[in-house]
Amino acid sequence: MKALLLSASGYKDTGYLNHSKGWIKEFLGKDWDEEILFIPFAGVTRTNDEYEKRVRDALENQNIKSIHRYSDMKKAIKNAKSICVGGGNTFMLMAKIYEFDLLEEIQNAVKNGTKYFGWSAGANIAGKTMMTTNDMPIIMPKSFKTLNLFPYQINPHFISGQIKGHNGESRETRLNEFLIANQNEIIYALPEGTGFLINGNEAELIGHCDALKFEYKKDVATVKLGEKIKI
Repeated sequence: MKALLLSASGYKDTGYLNHSKGWIKEFLGKDWDEEILFIPFAGVTRTNDEYEKRVRDALENQNIKSIHRYSDMKKAIKNAKSICVGGGNTFMLMAKIYEFDLLEEIQNAVKNGTKYFGWSAGANIAGKTMMTTNDMPIIMPKSFKTLNLFPYQINPHFISGQIKGHNGESRETRLNEFLIANQNEIIYALPEGTGFLINGNEAELIGHCDALKFEYKKDVATVKLGEKIKI
């Protein structure tokens, strides 16, 4: 299995997908020049056509083709050499994946050699469930179960600490609430500018900074750049 799970589409002020373009190109290798199947369903505020164009332009690759252009989406997934899932709202993304009955199709394709990459919501759904997303539940998906390519929880866009002047809960508080209700789970919190590169049964942390690992009633652990996790 090969996957690239990116915390975000941007890093600081580098612009849309600029920080990750090289990672994506290296990850895809020769498949960079083949058709890349794009799943745009998380992009609530833009049309599927608009989202497809934005990613094509950002990655400077016209081989990217959105799944909405296919009458048989399952066949498109089965034939794809690589699948790209964009960020946006995770609830909408999973609602659409369940509506079109694509979950098992994506799982099977990736297990059989199709490369998978995504950012933000696209990375979140590669984990065990979507229950550690940061997004507002604007629609109810059939289930919170996701692709489970990475058999732990992922929290993208992780920001540590209390924002000055903000009286709501910190991200740490929210993740610990999840662990109180789901005590056997493990969460990997990915700051922007980081991601997991999965090759077989290992996930390597790549990017510009360390990540964090949360477990119930345990001290938060640091995951160092270059560290590999067994999956």
